[in-house]
Amino acid sequence: MTKLCVKSFSMSLDGFGAAPGQDINNPVGVGGLALFEWAFATRAFHQMHGKDGGATGVDNDFAERGFKNIGAWIMGRNMFGPIRGPWPDDNWKGWWGDTPPYHTSVFVLTNHARSPITMNGGTTFHFVTDGIQAALERAREAAGDQDVRLGGGVSTVRQYVQGGLVDEIHVAISPVLLGAGELLLHGIDLPKLGYRCTEHVPTQNTTHVVLSKPR
Repeated sequence: MTKLCVKSFSMSLDGFGAAPGQDINNPVGVGGLALFEWAFATRAFHQMHGKDGGATGVDNDFAERGFKNIGAWIMGRNMFGPIRGPWPDDNWKGWWGDTPPYHTSVFVLTNHARSPITMNGGTTFHFVTDGIQAALERAREAAGDQDVRLGGGVSTVRQYVQGGLVDEIHVAISPVLLGAGELLLHGIDLPKLGYRCTEHVPTQNTTHVVLSKPR
């Protein structure tokens, strides 16, 4: 059965999944890219962007796991881009250039309708205006026998977790203090929702924690 999973979601030591001040030059807020230093160093990240090299080992293993058996993605509009309100035009097509790293259908939550965008490499962005459940239903249909990956941002992850819809959460806790931003899991009673820590693997660059719940 198709699972909804959060994979390789980076979080600071003080619980923030994004820094304040997102704009065209700061995709995850001012200083937020520091959360992802563990991932930037991996071979998986290098290959994703057409580069050679990169580190192998535990961090790379988790990064690679994040793309295995994924048949569709869901993301919030803030992850797709910095534009707010009605779409001014069709020029913005994401942060990732002409060939995004998803290679599947990606369902973008938004309050403002927009036609699908087909990109190179098999990625098609679909814009969903009727809520998180509708996006999940469409993503599951697109994924077939594979899983759906919930990309973010923080608000989107929180909505799905609070709704009891996420089967597995992999958080990479980076040795970074942001001091402000968007808190990822604060105020959510994870044990009450059925989550248990099923993996806990520290590395030099981060600590990988996997939270799962029985199905």
